[in-house]
Amino acid sequence: MKKHVLALVPGGIGDQILFFPALRSIHDAFPEAKLTVIAESRAIAAYRVSKLFHNRTLEVVPFDFKDRNGPADWGNLLGIIRDRECDAVMSLGRRWAVGLLLWLTGIPQRVGYAANGRMFLTNAVQLDMDQYAAYMYHDLVKGLGISVSSPDPEVELLKEDLGWAEAQKRDLGIGEAGYVLIHGGSSKMALAKGIEKIYPVEKWARVLEEIQKRQPNVPIVVAQGPDDSKFVENLKQVFPKLKTILPEDIGKLAAAMANANLTICSDSAPMHLSIAVKTYTFALFGPTDPAKLMPKSDRFIGIKSPTGKIADIEPRAILDKIFS
Repeated sequence: MKKHVLALVPGGIGDQILFFPALRSIHDAFPEAKLTVIAESRAIAAYRVSKLFHNRTLEVVPFDFKDRNGPADWGNLLGIIRDRECDAVMSLGRRWAVGLLLWLTGIPQRVGYAANGRMFLTNAVQLDMDQYAAYMYHDLVKGLGISVSSPDPEVELLKEDLGWAEAQKRDLGIGEAGYVLIHGGSSKMALAKGIEKIYPVEKWARVLEEIQKRQPNVPIVVAQGPDDSKFVENLKQVFPKLKTILPEDIGKLAAAMANANLTICSDSAPMHLSIAVKTYTFALFGPTDPAKLMPKSDRFIGIKSPTGKIADIEPRAILDKIFS
């Protein structure tokens, strides 16, 4: 029986949500084991919607893997890991240095992908990138002797967040007809990498006008994130009927999505959140592949740009999917 399992999960909020199924399977296989995740500071917010975190089964420790870390920083990380006296460790990283880091921890069972650094692992798992990312991450549990199919991502909604979402509906005058939720912004990280995930405001307006024309009694609400106030401001100028909510954390955004009839968004962390709460989700994709970022389901529809640029998706292509 594993007493303490550690997972190194670099990446953003979306990556953490995609790793939730692996954590669930580990807990189901070893219900008495303690779980620790080491995640980047910017991504720890994801665990507000983790059931394992709230029932104190899961510990989350911050470490900025993508920062300019020196030997002292990596040494501190090794100290943090060794202090926990873990029985098994796994990592999503695929570079040889990741395998070396796992070996340096001294943890007896070391699980990773069979890529560079395999010689440092005790249990190497074949990397299959031609599948939904949550299933690819879940493959790592095979290295712990767990042979189950991956569940889809799920989240835990707190009562206070559900209450906030209901209060927003009342304040906005939204009745039983529900609403369409829009999330069209992009993170600073994506912008820094030069990844354009923002659909043009003018095209958004054409989509929203047609939705309102066909469903005049269903309000359209935009969720404003911390990095997209300018996007929301511009969108409200071209579509004045738009209602706005400002979720202050991922839990409240999840609750708002759970209350929505459907979500329309770009390929982003909110997309993974909408999928996890099982809301009908229509997501716009530029250079990325919907098949690798969404599970196969009639509830979750990816709309891929024909050119790889999100701006080149025609409004008609979105509307045809929504009203097909």
